[in-house]
Amino acid sequence: MNLANYINDLLYRYDCVIIPDFGGFVTNKIGATFNTSNQTFNAPAKQLTFNNHLKHNDGLLANYISSAEQISFEKAAAAISLSVINWQNKLQRGSIELNNLGTFSLNEEQKIVFTPTTEVNYLTSSFGLSSVATSAVKRHNTTVKPLHENNQKALPSFIKYAATAAILLTLGIAGYNGYQQNKQKETFAKQEKILEKKLQSATFVIQNPLPTLQLNVSKKNAKPFHVVAGAFQYPENAAKKIQQLKKQGFNAKIIGVNKWGLTQVCFDSFAEKNDAINSLNKIKRTVSEDAWLLVKNIK
Repeated sequence: MNLANYINDLLYRYDCVIIPDFGGFVTNKIGATFNTSNQTFNAPAKQLTFNNHLKHNDGLLANYISSAEQISFEKAAAAISLSVINWQNKLQRGSIELNNLGTFSLNEEQKIVFTPTTEVNYLTSSFGLSSVATSAVKRHNTTVKPLHENNQKALPSFIKYAATAAILLTLGIAGYNGYQQNKQKETFAKQEKILEKKLQSATFVIQNPLPTLQLNVSKKNAKPFHVVAGAFQYPENAAKKIQQLKKQGFNAKIIGVNKWGLTQVCFDSFAEKNDAINSLNKIKRTVSEDAWLLVKNIK
């Protein structure tokens, strides 16, 4: 599973996409800019950054993968965890590049450094807008040295005439420079109007729209107490265990992947601690002595 493709899809619709136990991609909208090095106007964009402190699973990425791949939420969460483990292993050996997102590497302090790509603009309102180039205006600087009043009497008449001509020439150049500055302002104003017109009139059609996500999180119906049946290295073995337990009458399911990358399966989940303990004691007596109780915090 190429996790980067799903992250790309979501960044067009959301300002933040969190990868559990790894970090979050965050976008910030910036307005149109002017690049003085190449004299171009650039359309508004979403600036991509990475925050390694955003690790809490909000369910957005897993829900989208579950909907797009037609698989359960638990399988989607397990696939994300396996991808994260793979990324972390690669980072220990060098840098990793994620398609259309950027490059990750570790610095001397073993902290993640992210270099975003500049080739993708995640701002949908700027689709179809390209950079607008304009020509630079060359300025002419002319310096005329003034004539000292005390020396004017000693100068021949033709030099006086030459000085007068130089002064008139300077005034003409100054007027021409002022004319050029006005033309430059008019050119910039026209370019800004063209760019603004494109921004207002641009319309976009997305051929394959993303599926609608409905995230209903309710503390009232949360079940933080889980009677664990086992943890499995391969998700397919976890699925077989769930089918086996369901045949025995248990409400079995996958409850996530632990820090060692193992997929955890539970007999059942409970909202109340006493109910979970009673079920655990019964299971240990009749089904498996290795069963144990896992408590997950609900935020």
